[in-house]
Amino acid sequence: MKRIYFDHSATTPVHPEVVATMMEYLTDKFGNPSSVHSFGRETRKAVDEARAKVADLIGAEPNEIFFTSGGTESDNLALKGIAYANRKKGNHIITSAIEHHAILHTCEYLANQGFQITYLPVDQYGMVSVDDVRNAITDQTILISIMFANNEVGTIQPIREIGKLAREKKIFFHTDATQAVGHYPINVKEDNIDLLTMAGHKFNAPKGVGALYARRGVRLESLQQGGAHERNMRAGTENVPGIVAIGKAAEIAKRDMNEQIAHLQGLRDKLISQVLATIPHTQLNGHPTQRMPGSVNFSFHFIEGESLLLNLDLKGIAASSGSACTSGSLDPSHVLLAMGLTHEVAHGSLRITMGLGNTEEEVDYLLEVLPEIVARLRSMSPLYGAAASEQVSNPCSTCHRHE
Repeated sequence: MKRIYFDHSATTPVHPEVVATMMEYLTDKFGNPSSVHSFGRETRKAVDEARAKVADLIGAEPNEIFFTSGGTESDNLALKGIAYANRKKGNHIITSAIEHHAILHTCEYLANQGFQITYLPVDQYGMVSVDDVRNAITDQTILISIMFANNEVGTIQPIREIGKLAREKKIFFHTDATQAVGHYPINVKEDNIDLLTMAGHKFNAPKGVGALYARRGVRLESLQQGGAHERNMRAGTENVPGIVAIGKAAEIAKRDMNEQIAHLQGLRDKLISQVLATIPHTQLNGHPTQRMPGSVNFSFHFIEGESLLLNLDLKGIAASSGSACTSGSLDPSHVLLAMGLTHEVAHGSLRITMGLGNTEEEVDYLLEVLPEIVARLRSMSPLYGAAASEQVSNPCSTCHRHE
């Protein structure tokens, strides 16, 4: 049976070149980067080179990159670090209703510490309004945090415009870019970004390593105490193999990005057009054009997403119904609900995210098996017959692609 991986937003396979590069630092080059002898010096050099590669990927300077354990730690360091370092200036933070839980739960924690949090709504495409950001700003606002691209529906936010507004108002701007780094062009200077989160396992490095970009001059309060690692920002001996790996992954991502974007956009657009043309009562979630190259999210009315995933898995296809961090939950996606979908429609969502190694033949196989699975599941739904007939006689825009 074919085994096809369409869940790259959850995690990605480690690139073979990354594996080859990091293996040396799991075996022969094992020194502590803080040691002054030759074993330590060679790993310190490797860490410095990786820092430069990660910085180059996003248009930053090497001394603006702080290595972490991943996206969640980077988000915590960005939000708590800014909040604690600037609490004398204000206590207000602006974010959106569709952020990853690494942001939402950190904001909940800060709210319990006395900070005021504004959660901005999104439109039907999952897009934040720049005007809503502007209207939410008060004289107490110290931080705006809006994700670069949504992990569930793939919508790309107006980051440059929000960053420009924040810069004009002298407010720090952070973006959780874990879904975008390595897959979409980012330049922190041109995009007016003060802080940016990334996770290595989202762009073909291993799990357990990430980074936070913090613009030079941005003051953060460290979250953990110990040694002077990462310029006193993150105590603890560096994860050298992971850091070398994320550096190599960043180098490969920059090298191959244009080719990968073109390839994935072709697969994405083929999948969207053919699914909407062949499976009735289906809607595309997220922005029709301002979306990540390999990201697709559908809602199939009258069926339940978990049953759809199980049936796809039986055909050898790995997909998702939302964020991997909440896939065990019975609650519908907070992202889809924020976009205005009903609980019933949100429960029937399918996230297909493509990446390294995916081919047109794999998309064709999905297009072959998906209509049959959806039809079979609908045939078992007591709601399908009556509701489908009603929608045929009284069509609504949510049953078709957003125009």
